[in-house]
Amino acid sequence: MSGAFLAGVVAGYGIAVPVGAIGVLIAGLSARTSLRVGAAAGLGAATADGLYALVAVAGGAAVAAAIAPVAVPLRWAGAAVLLALAGWTAWGAIRATGVTQRDERPATAFRAYAGVLGLTLLNPATVIYFAALVLGSGGAGGGVWFVAGAFLASASWQLLIAGGGSLIGRFLTGRRGRLITALVSSIVIAGLALQLLVTG
Repeated sequence: MSGAFLAGVVAGYGIAVPVGAIGVLIAGLSARTSLRVGAAAGLGAATADGLYALVAVAGGAAVAAAIAPVAVPLRWAGAAVLLALAGWTAWGAIRATGVTQRDERPATAFRAYAGVLGLTLLNPATVIYFAALVLGSGGAGGGVWFVAGAFLASASWQLLIAGGGSLIGRFLTGRRGRLITALVSSIVIAGLALQLLVTG
């Protein structure tokens, strides 16, 4: 049990720690809205990692082989969603500078969770990563503990990112600070989307 759990923790941190577009999105949500919304977004990413770990434990090589033919369309879909998100974030920030009070729909924890969950599920590399780990370790022994470890590790890292974004947000609460952080976030997310297309 403890060996499978520890393997899951290592795998969860391995997939979650490299900060990509999802990490930037989570930190940006926390900085611009609240820790509650950012934490919900982080848990959405962790849920996707946990689901992919579960799929890998249950299906292993068969799942990875089934996803391989659609990996390129999924990568393109993920990049398109990221580019749209970058544009929407930048447009909302620019629009907000000309208004005295905020008239945009407030971000809710549920929408943040569902949105980031869906966006993270568009990354086929995650299930291939977990499948390779499961197969490399000799199968799915202790599968439930592996999945639990992977989910908890990913969740702890995503919540750390959300907390960092919230802390930064305390120092950038003015209109100009929000505009700058939103535009920087949009540029980074767009860059990561383009990188996803180039390296794919």
